[in-house]
Amino acid sequence: MRRRSHYIKCSEYTKGFTLVEVLLVVALIVVLGGLGGGMYAGTYKNLLVKKAARQFLLTAKYARIMAIEQGQPYEVQLDLGNKGFLAATAQWNPDRGQMEKVPVRDYCCKPVEFEGDVRFEDVKIDASTAEAAAEEQLQQRIVFLPNGSADSAVVQIGDGKTHYSIAIVASTGKARLYAGPAGEVRVAVVDLDAQ
Repeated sequence: MRRRSHYIKCSEYTKGFTLVEVLLVVALIVVLGGLGGGMYAGTYKNLLVKKAARQFLLTAKYARIMAIEQGQPYEVQLDLGNKGFLAATAQWNPDRGQMEKVPVRDYCCKPVEFEGDVRFEDVKIDASTAEAAAEEQLQQRIVFLPNGSADSAVVQIGDGKTHYSIAIVASTGKARLYAGPAGEVRVAVVDLDAQ
């Protein structure tokens, strides 16, 4: 028995794409790429807002923990120009012979500067002392005390479209992150004497 070999002539199956078909595929790729790029830009802006809100939450938690651990007040200072925030505490300056506020810069906590269109959209701080309330007009800050308490606050961070709010409970100093505007956030009142 002889084997038959199946050879196909190239000329029978060689067809190319027409110019119209090539242009149609290119147009389809451009349209899909444009849709994906638009979705990516919106997602990127949302991520910038979420990142800033999470950084604020972590800074508030850090300030609470350090105030308790170090036995001295820590605070989160908000830049009135909507540029960012930082944790700060008082340290002794031997050159001046007095205590002065210094920003915290360590592995866990650094000053944060907002990116893109991110800004503070709403800030409501209930200062715990009259002295702090008077200073509040000069600078927005949330003070965390060594006993674990803090100024009651609700801070909204956003870019005009996406909003995140951080609420800080006065009696416990605990902070919590919420998706949405500050108007929808209710700060819980905790009765520490209740049994």
